[in-house]
Amino acid sequence: MTDSSGLQFVSPYAFEAMQKVDVVRLAALSDQEVRLLLPCLVRMALCAPADQSNTWAQDKKLILRLLSGVEAVNSIVALLSVDFHALEQDARKEQQLRHKAGGSNGESVLVSQLQHGLTLEFEHSDPLRRLRLALSELLAIMNKVADSNGEFFLKSSELFECPVYQEEVADVLCILQAELPSLLPIVDVAEALLHVRNGDWFLCLLVANVPDSFNEVCRGLIKNGERQDEESVGGRRRTEALRQLCQMNPSQALNIRAMVVEECHLPGLGVALTLDYKPDSADEAVSPLVSYVSGLLLGTNGKVRTWFGMFIRNGQQRKRESSSVLWQMRRQLLLELVAILPRSRGTHITSGADPENTPGYSGLREEHVVKASALLRLYCALMGIAGLRPTDEEAEQLLQLMTSRPPATPAGVRFVSLSFCKLLAFPTLVSTPEQEQLMVIWLSWMIKEEEYFESAAGVAASFGEMLLLVAMYFHSNQLGAIIELVCSTLGMKIAIKPSSLNKMKTIFTHEIFTEQVVTAHAVRVAVTNSLSANITGFLPIHCIYQLLKSRAFTKHKVSIKDWIFRQLCETTTPLHTQLLPLIDVYINSILTPASKANPEATNQPITEQEILNVFQGHTEGDGGKGRSQYSITTQLLILYYILSYEEALLGNTKALALMQKKPKSYSPALMDQIPIKHLIRQAQGLQQELGGLHSALLRLLATNYPHLVMVEGWICEEEVTGTLPLLRRMLLPTSSCGFSPSQLHHVFQQAVHSGPALLRMLEPLTLLSAADLLPYAQALTANMGLLLQPGVARRVLHTVNKLWMVLNTVMPRRLWVMTVNALQPSAKLLRQHCYTQNDLLVDPLIVLRCDPRVFRCPPLMDITLHMLNGYLLASKAYLNAHLKETAEFERHAQTISNLGLTGQPDTPEVTREELKNALLAAQDSAAVQILLEVCLPSSEEEQLGEGGDQDSLLRRVQSGSGEPVREQGTAGGARGTLSSQQAEGGASGIQGAWQDEGGASGAQREWQAEGGLLSDLREVQCLVCCLLHQMFIADPNIAKLVHFQGYPQALLPLTVAGIPSMHICLDFIPELLAQPQQEKQIFAIQLLSHLCTQYALPKSLSVARLAVSVMGTLLTVLTHARRFVFFMPTLPCLVAFCRAFPPLYDDVVSLLVQVGQVCAADVATKSRDIDPFIARLQYMKGTALETLGADLSLTRTALPDVCVEELGTADPDVQLCYSIEAVFMDIIRTCTQGL
Repeated sequence: MTDSSGLQFVSPYAFEAMQKVDVVRLAALSDQEVRLLLPCLVRMALCAPADQSNTWAQDKKLILRLLSGVEAVNSIVALLSVDFHALEQDARKEQQLRHKAGGSNGESVLVSQLQHGLTLEFEHSDPLRRLRLALSELLAIMNKVADSNGEFFLKSSELFECPVYQEEVADVLCILQAELPSLLPIVDVAEALLHVRNGDWFLCLLVANVPDSFNEVCRGLIKNGERQDEESVGGRRRTEALRQLCQMNPSQALNIRAMVVEECHLPGLGVALTLDYKPDSADEAVSPLVSYVSGLLLGTNGKVRTWFGMFIRNGQQRKRESSSVLWQMRRQLLLELVAILPRSRGTHITSGADPENTPGYSGLREEHVVKASALLRLYCALMGIAGLRPTDEEAEQLLQLMTSRPPATPAGVRFVSLSFCKLLAFPTLVSTPEQEQLMVIWLSWMIKEEEYFESAAGVAASFGEMLLLVAMYFHSNQLGAIIELVCSTLGMKIAIKPSSLNKMKTIFTHEIFTEQVVTAHAVRVAVTNSLSANITGFLPIHCIYQLLKSRAFTKHKVSIKDWIFRQLCETTTPLHTQLLPLIDVYINSILTPASKANPEATNQPITEQEILNVFQGHTEGDGGKGRSQYSITTQLLILYYILSYEEALLGNTKALALMQKKPKSYSPALMDQIPIKHLIRQAQGLQQELGGLHSALLRLLATNYPHLVMVEGWICEEEVTGTLPLLRRMLLPTSSCGFSPSQLHHVFQQAVHSGPALLRMLEPLTLLSAADLLPYAQALTANMGLLLQPGVARRVLHTVNKLWMVLNTVMPRRLWVMTVNALQPSAKLLRQHCYTQNDLLVDPLIVLRCDPRVFRCPPLMDITLHMLNGYLLASKAYLNAHLKETAEFERHAQTISNLGLTGQPDTPEVTREELKNALLAAQDSAAVQILLEVCLPSSEEEQLGEGGDQDSLLRRVQSGSGEPVREQGTAGGARGTLSSQQAEGGASGIQGAWQDEGGASGAQREWQAEGGLLSDLREVQCLVCCLLHQMFIADPNIAKLVHFQGYPQALLPLTVAGIPSMHICLDFIPELLAQPQQEKQIFAIQLLSHLCTQYALPKSLSVARLAVSVMGTLLTVLTHARRFVFFMPTLPCLVAFCRAFPPLYDDVVSLLVQVGQVCAADVATKSRDIDPFIARLQYMKGTALETLGADLSLTRTALPDVCVEELGTADPDVQLCYSIEAVFMDIIRTCTQGL
């Protein structure tokens, strides 16, 4: 559209005056500028205004005064005098004719036959004919545009091209559009004007006379535009027209540019508008062009990125033209780049010259650093994303900029990092030996100045770490990691071929950074102070991690332990993501040699003294003063290191044994001094800031210290450290405890007589936090044995239990040892025998060898059971670790000793595992058996608790059967197990010992007089049942083992009703019934009777039917003596079967009759006559249940009245016969209770 270059366009000043209707500014315009705006001004002066205010009346007078001296106003007034309604009708008729004729130039309604050319006709025509001529020509162009299907054409029009009448034609065009807006939409008119010469000039005049339509016209032209405007003539004409419009209204240029990006059309227009844009306040940091292009290529909109990248690629395929917007953009960017260079300098470096003194190496000015960084990122985006191929001049200037030396500021550090990554991303910029030498000198300068930059700039992440990291990646041939590093630093995804890095790899590995130089330099790099996730960029920790991973330190015998320990001590929250991988790879380098040829090539572990310093709050150095306290982050990381080290040591036992290498593990004494539980509680409150450290610690503790992460322990912690206790501490007055631990110890000595005083001391302690309660731990635990004396108030015991649970949240292991030693029996206390943590791990049953009075003190029993559960879990972990630690080394040593010897096969490893499992099973079952024995009432408690259903005939028969029958009801296996435990010093003689100590401990129990259920025994039974339930659920094999061993029959009602998981016994009762031992068969039937009553399930019915069948089978095979021993305790169980499952009635009655017949047959051979008994049994079997209901009283009265003494001394068969009859009657009574 250069054909309109000689025409005068509307100035921005004039357009703004028209837009704001500023009459004063309009009056100041020149005659040429006013001439362009006459159509709008004349219409404003002649048309009736909507604004009737005095202000507009005065402005209108000024407009008339302005127009009074212009001659062209008369012609415009004549144009406005035409009948536009008739003109519009004729125009629509002509449109219809054109539509019917298919757009051909035929008859015209608007214009009759022309005698001369269009220009002469326009010159000699009146105003109406002029309007008709212009309207006809415009409609013809608009129709052709509509039929062109987007293909651009240039319409030759004599009317729009004649320079003599251009102003008159513009007047007619503006009047037509203003008076016929429905016929001539301004967007369609603007689209049509693009297809005639001087169209941009006519378009600007049209919009200037209708200033409100500016945005509408621009948006319409952009939406109808091409996606790539530089590719076609129409696109370039459209871009030029919109560019002229924006020059007329520069305030809207950025909005029009935003429309371009939104529609993804006319990319050249966006660049052209940016080149034309002149901001009011010049920003020295980044130019508008750099900001705009960077935003397109580095933004998040992939569609825009692809669209603009295509513009760059297509533009490069065309020949270089000065009129091309792309080349204008490149030229402008190059000018900006050259402008910020320190000074023009060549790349030729004199051989042997000092680069610091070489001319041309002046530094980059500080005010230009940010702009230089932005330019580097832009060129990276243009070359890497948009595919820009730099010219030789551009490449030369870019290399000059990248190798310049910025000041030591954070922006300077960023600039050096970007320059270095750009060199890696585009190594083709270095093409000549001189340029390569320039790059090597610059890299050497980076290495030399890295420490100064880091200290002077005050940043933790300097470019030195990036250099080190890239060097390590090159040495380990991790080119993909280098590409990822480059893309991450530049902030863009660039396709970099690994093969393009070969030249840089050679330079790095042979000239700048050899592997030995890398490791030696890495150790000297200072650690990052206060390292956290808030510090971004590439830090020394990244370099050390990669060197550890590649085993460079061990290969070159460089010690890295001190550096890692210092860095772990310089950490804070939020946790840096590289710390945990660093610890893991460090541990691997300690345990695993770099090569099999040199098994000693490993790193050194952190010493125990350094670890103790972390947890004791001081360090060596600093003149002996040391630090007051390490951060919680450091302590948690050291704990993670220790636990991970121990786990890795056990996991690599086999490999270490093959290498005959046994690294030293950390001592148990060290682990005892680390407050693991307290640290875990702290980590739980900082989970968001610690990332995955908390979950990693829980995983390690669940494997190595399961007693510290028990679920029931967490529940107890919630009760003492949850929301309610916290509110209690906040709302209640927290006066400081005015007494010392020694005073508390003194009051404990008078616990019985000074109960109120002791309580007044203990209550304030409940308001203290766990940390503040630590000084009183020794006084609380050491005096627990004194609380077992009679007369101690229950509230005192409850308060001590509560305080113990609070202390358990911070110091569980030491607290448990102190408590176990405090609750020893009196004899052991006199001998001052103290157990250690290791003693309790080896033998957890020591916990139950306490003062027997503890078993009747529920608050202290609760503590004892908590410790027992914890030590059982700890013992399993201890044995597993011990087995792994010793198995491989002993096996390897035995293999060596057996070399050359025959007949001495290695002991299979499975034997050790089986022995360990057997030991753990015996340990758990012994604990369960002792606890079950604790639940048995003493003789005194039995006397107080006697009573019950004396009407039961069965109970009367059992009570008269004498003591031998009760002994048979107790499983012999349980007795045997307990006897073995007593021999080991377990809960030996619990019942007798408890009686010897004076009966119930603590306060006087009112239940003893009332005989109720609210007793210490009942509470202890509940606590024991809860623990057994947890143990059975955790390992069902324990339940199976315990029940195969058996326990007193008197405990069956308690265990079945009190342990919810007892239903699992239904799975192995058939197997128990199949055992050859008679006492186990009896115990199985007794257990099943209670389970059927508690769990009336289909599975219980099938097992009960099996039990009845087994009893019938045993009847036929048992001898006379064994029959009595078996059926006396098991016959009463049939009542429970029938009560739970009435369908078993027939089977049970048949069994009873069979047993009765066998017994009667034996009795018949003796002197006593038992025939009436057999007759009654036959009668009961054959008579219907309804008849029995009526004759029940007669049957009851028909029973012989046998005294207890006579029944106890009677023949066993006679006793069995009467027991059968009693069972029969209880069944009948059970079945008829609902009638």
